[in-house]
Amino acid sequence: MTRFDTKLVHAPAQHDNNTGAVTTPIYKATTFAYPEIGAPVKDDYSRSGNPTRRALEEQLAALEEGTAGFAFSSGMAAIHAALAIFKQGDHLIVGNQIYGGTFRLLHQFFERWGLKITAVDTRNLAAIEAAIQPNTKAIYFEPVTNPLLQVTSVQKVAALAQQHHLLTIVDNTFLSPYLLQPLTLGADIVIHSATKYLSGHSDVSAGAVIVKDRELAERVYFIQNALGSILSPEDSNELARGIKTLSLRLGRQIANVKELVNYLQGLGEVKKIYYPGIKGLPGYQELRQEAKGVGGVFSFELTESVDPVKFVNNLRLFKLAVSLGAVESLVELPSKMSHAELSPEEQLAAGIKPGLIRMAVGIEDFHDQIADIQQAIAKSRK
Repeated sequence: MTRFDTKLVHAPAQHDNNTGAVTTPIYKATTFAYPEIGAPVKDDYSRSGNPTRRALEEQLAALEEGTAGFAFSSGMAAIHAALAIFKQGDHLIVGNQIYGGTFRLLHQFFERWGLKITAVDTRNLAAIEAAIQPNTKAIYFEPVTNPLLQVTSVQKVAALAQQHHLLTIVDNTFLSPYLLQPLTLGADIVIHSATKYLSGHSDVSAGAVIVKDRELAERVYFIQNALGSILSPEDSNELARGIKTLSLRLGRQIANVKELVNYLQGLGEVKKIYYPGIKGLPGYQELRQEAKGVGGVFSFELTESVDPVKFVNNLRLFKLAVSLGAVESLVELPSKMSHAELSPEEQLAAGIKPGLIRMAVGIEDFHDQIADIQQAIAKSRK
């Protein structure tokens, strides 16, 4: 059996290249000729199938141990496609800490078309079970949430879903298949914003859906072909190239996070750290049982002695920007950025405090990352 790091480098062979090239060519054709009327062809129109995109999709399926993979033009396009397999009147149970863009799509788009939504804390199996209705079709959640890194067990939720004949849909963006493979734990559909760790270089917008069985593959393919939000051949090639270094990048990012967390734990200006890779913190045991690691994102709260706005504004190596998973380090102030639309009361209810900082750690030398934090804190003391 081919091991994971080898799968990263060697996508499934396409057997259509006569030149001996070791990478799949970029097929920019939008249409493909039939030899004659009635002759079977592998591709006819690029929206329906493209050799470059297919090589990527087969690799995504292999990495997640799935039956089929589908590549989209963004993470949100992938989420849209996964949710579009449901119909008017269907009910979904979703995590109450899902990505804001997913929340918006559900409540400002799908609810308009008759999809019913109930949000629960998916760490609480009793709460999930209490939310199940006769028309419930699926449970949708993130195994590690943003920005508080709350951990939900994929295996436990999937087992509950199977008892009630529901689908389990997991957004695996934060961990990637390098750290967690939800389909092997009982999930039915896995989603990625491939813009993040899979691409890893802040230069490709992409999304992915990987499914467990053929019936789901047919449903998702119909949506992909009907809606048309496919990933271009050029971006498919860029994403495939980024995937090859996933374990190298993420391994370095995790190592850097551990160094930063160790440093921050000794600072009087830091009140609390959110990272379930620390023994004794909530979620540590659950994640350790199911995943190989926590990833390259962590959050922490500054004490009132440090101005959080000045802190992020004074960072130089950590760029003040949304997103995560790339080679460069990024920082975000959730109260002023990702959760700015919430009132102060709503933010506190969601656990978003004014001093909460989220860092998406890159592959730079950790000594330089620590030095950047040191100088920013020094300039931000009240």
